[in-house]
Amino acid sequence: MSRSTLRLTVAQALVRFLAAQYTERDGVRHRLIAGTWGIFGHGNVAGIGQALLEAGEDTMPFHQGRNEQAMVHAAVGHARQLNRLSAQAVTTSIGPGATNLVTGAALATVNRLPVLLLPGDYFATRAADPLLQQLEHPVEADLSVNDTLRPVSRYFDRITRPEALIPSALNAMRVLADPVETGAVTLALPQDVQAEAYDWPEEFFADRIWHVRRPAPEPAELAAAAEAVRGSRRPLIVAGGGIHHSEAEPALKAFVEATGIPVASTQAGKGSLRYDHPADVGGVGHTGTAVADELARTADLVIGVGTRYTDFTTASATLFQEPGVRFVNLNVAAFDAHKLSARTLVADARAGLEALTEALSGHRVDAAYEAEYRAGKERWEEVVDAVYRADDEHAVPTQTQVLGALDAVVGDDDVVINAAGSLPGDLHKLWRARSPRQYHLEYGYSCMGYEIPAGIGVQQAAPGTPVWSLVGDGTYLMMPTEIVTAVQEGLPVNLVLIQNHGYASIGGLSAETGGERFGTAYRYRAADGSFTGAPLPVDLAANAASLGMDVLRAKTVRELRDALATARASDRPTCVYVETDPTPTAPAAEAWWDVPVAEVATRDAASRARERYDRRVVDRRRHL
Repeated sequence: MSRSTLRLTVAQALVRFLAAQYTERDGVRHRLIAGTWGIFGHGNVAGIGQALLEAGEDTMPFHQGRNEQAMVHAAVGHARQLNRLSAQAVTTSIGPGATNLVTGAALATVNRLPVLLLPGDYFATRAADPLLQQLEHPVEADLSVNDTLRPVSRYFDRITRPEALIPSALNAMRVLADPVETGAVTLALPQDVQAEAYDWPEEFFADRIWHVRRPAPEPAELAAAAEAVRGSRRPLIVAGGGIHHSEAEPALKAFVEATGIPVASTQAGKGSLRYDHPADVGGVGHTGTAVADELARTADLVIGVGTRYTDFTTASATLFQEPGVRFVNLNVAAFDAHKLSARTLVADARAGLEALTEALSGHRVDAAYEAEYRAGKERWEEVVDAVYRADDEHAVPTQTQVLGALDAVVGDDDVVINAAGSLPGDLHKLWRARSPRQYHLEYGYSCMGYEIPAGIGVQQAAPGTPVWSLVGDGTYLMMPTEIVTAVQEGLPVNLVLIQNHGYASIGGLSAETGGERFGTAYRYRAADGSFTGAPLPVDLAANAASLGMDVLRAKTVRELRDALATARASDRPTCVYVETDPTPTAPAAEAWWDVPVAEVATRDAASRARERYDRRVVDRRRHL
């Protein structure tokens, strides 16, 4: 019996296959690959490029990028906004185009966010060898620069024959749609294979639905977790990004209102509860609030939900100090559930919280504990009010006053994006998240340059949503390229560009650890060769304008507030540029972060820093 086939190139077949892939969860279907970003060169222009042209925009929307790393960031922003139920592909040429993907791939995999990478590769036939941009290895002839993507990809394959695409493409979709396995997926495509024709079985192109499961907890694990909660006096929930990915926010709210257990959040989990909920005590860890960190220090049970427990969350293993503290970890990935020697509850966050709420029916924490954390929350809100407030509206704003001005302008559904610098710490402590997707911090990889392209990805995923990309001058200089893409696509991303003349966050860390702010200021060289001269005469606002943005310059608090309101009302990509007062106004860190300091040094600053370090490092503990 003969089967029906279609004769297509490998690239044409791949594009047609990707267009027919869907995810489904709770009866809602999404396109798994919603579009493809691309920059073309000799490694993909005649293969994937021709296939995208032939397929057309209705089959596979195409987005033109300016930097390969930035294209991955945009795809990641899109996937996060849609709770990992939809992803985008990124195609590049061989050589530098491909290696530029590595940072974005690492970011995606660290944050457990799906993106499909399609870099071109060298000739599988070796007909042209070596070719332009080829890395020649003397003892591994099958090695290409794309192998740099192996350690940062959750799945990697090189398609050296047409028929090999079928199992590899199916495996790629399986990983992208799997909430445990997901991350960057790489299919390296030799440029000659991309253009090679093959008779493909028609069923390869049939619509395929990948069910995104919600595994329920195993009864014995559920019973043990419930017993641990009932036996605790001072339980604390640490809410991670898995709550958002699972759309478990209503389940968390129901659990908290039934039990009275307070919720502290990681960077990825902030917004799991609305900021004004009585049980939301804010960020936890090195950049956490005073009330959340004090609760963490005295908790006898920590309930981690959808968190990886990074060193910022645990204050480098110094935060959870109660001698008998134990952990219950609810996570869809057993790898994360087992951290800190926890009792595990391996399940989808929503399914697990619903089951745990039922198992704890009638149980509630002591009223005195509720009164304690609610009073702490009220005191912290007064701290936030104070650093947000500007008594003189004609003064140059501080960074925290910039956040206060933005807080006064945004609506409940606006999305605020940040990734690196001093802003993540200020935002984690101070931002009042009004909805589950408002707080968009990439702090798994903390990658400078993420914010602007991620804003584009969010806009693509949620048209009409006001998006704010917050960047300092250091981050802006890393990657402003996708401003051009936002202008080209008519996406009204709002850029808040804060000028503070250098790497402010690392400058502060350098001062604390004995580095004396070496190499962190954007200034002319002084007579002694140090970078301590006058600030550089760069005009980043003019640069943003030259790339096509509308630019609003704000010199005072009042001008800033007016500019933010104007930007939010605009239907154009708009930059609000503000030079801030560098005086630190954010609350000091409430917990430690372990950055090792020189054990011996001739400079006094480093010696004093080591003394401070030695006093803090003794608080580290292993939870066994």
